[in-house]
Amino acid sequence: MNSGLLSLSYLIGSVSFIIGLKMLSHPDTARKGNLYAAIGMTLAIFATIFLYTKDGVGLGNHLWIFGALIIGSVVGTMAAKKVQMTAMPQMVSLFNGMGGACAAIISIVEFKHMLHTGADITNEPVMTTTILLGLVIGTVSFTGSMIAFGKLNGNINDKTLPLQQMVNIGLLVLIVVVLIGMVAGFITADSMTMMYVLLIISALYGILFVMPIGGADMPVVISLLNSFTGVAAAFGGFLYDNSVMLTGGILVGSAGTVLTVLMCNAMNRSLTNVIVGSFGGAKAGGSSGDVGGTYKEISVTDTAVLMMYSKKVIIVPGYGLAVAQAQHTCHELEKVLEQNGVDVKYAIHPVAGRMPGHMNVLLAEADVSYEKLLEMDEINPEFAQTDVVLVLGANDVVNPAAKTDPSSPIYGMPILDVEDAAHVIVNKRSMKPGYAGIENGLFFQPKTSMLFGDAKDCLNKLVQEIKSLS
Repeated sequence: MNSGLLSLSYLIGSVSFIIGLKMLSHPDTARKGNLYAAIGMTLAIFATIFLYTKDGVGLGNHLWIFGALIIGSVVGTMAAKKVQMTAMPQMVSLFNGMGGACAAIISIVEFKHMLHTGADITNEPVMTTTILLGLVIGTVSFTGSMIAFGKLNGNINDKTLPLQQMVNIGLLVLIVVVLIGMVAGFITADSMTMMYVLLIISALYGILFVMPIGGADMPVVISLLNSFTGVAAAFGGFLYDNSVMLTGGILVGSAGTVLTVLMCNAMNRSLTNVIVGSFGGAKAGGSSGDVGGTYKEISVTDTAVLMMYSKKVIIVPGYGLAVAQAQHTCHELEKVLEQNGVDVKYAIHPVAGRMPGHMNVLLAEADVSYEKLLEMDEINPEFAQTDVVLVLGANDVVNPAAKTDPSSPIYGMPILDVEDAAHVIVNKRSMKPGYAGIENGLFFQPKTSMLFGDAKDCLNKLVQEIKSLS
């Protein structure tokens, strides 16, 4: 009876994950999708606690289990409620790292259990391979995510060691050799000792893998590490013959992989180039070409007049908008302009911000209509018919060096063609380069004007000016 109910619970949980993931594809249903998946996970957890049995014996240690559940739930809820939108990428990296650590711990526990039962790991190649792969991938995901967290949070700088890529390749080869040697039996050292050696090598590889990568590549790295965690969780599901854990891991792993590939395609770069090229990292820093000249400033009043008497305005959101927490004010500006007959749309670059979908989430939080958020391929043909483009804190995704300067680290990356518009107004705090550390020639073009200041403050003043002119 318990076995049937447990299987049914796992089936319901798996279906809820699939439905939830499907609903996450649209901002209007994303909240419900999250809720459905959370309900499915809750059902699977409690079904496991109360219905799982092995040899007629259920799970014990309920006090420890529920103590951990309560502590984790409280900490997670408080962290999620307090986190600012600008720190969301860091939180995603942190939580993703915890998932990788969990998968690695499961592998350690099961490997010890396997040895304590007297099993010869060479006689259980499938089980041993599953455990060790979960250990390696989970550890790489954990340490890599922690480095990504530190880099996004400003605690860790991009660093490249001498012969960095050769060291990384060497570590990866060593991981494969040790893993195969343990499974095949040609490494005769103590199995627990070799397991810990594999753990240390994997942890070191995760650190060195992410350390040199920075700048505009961080969204790709976060997505890639997320897929690693999903794969590690899927190995855990296979290990325990747990269908809901396997389904969840496969969904996360495959979705993360697809997103990683799509983002690489959007940047016109291969995943290998992202990992090896360190775009925006230590090797890609600095300016690109002879960028400079004279830029011109524009006042809030002149900006308001120009926008109010335009037929079409496109807003390009960037990380500066998130830093200023100005998404609600931006939506208010949109509504005020539309009340004056101006057509307003948003141009969303796939890698704008610090994590996949950062700008979509930011604007959805402010209840901006999803129909107004146009992806790069959709919006680029419209810039030529646009009177004013307002760039809010975006830099690298509008940098014309991607099209004109072969020496630039971002050369070949598709960008938003904002320079095709009649007027370009760029809101920034200063003339400092963007996250990738590359100067932007757009700022010095004749049709570009710089509106300096905090995004929220400038947008508030713009709203008031337009209302006074109406």
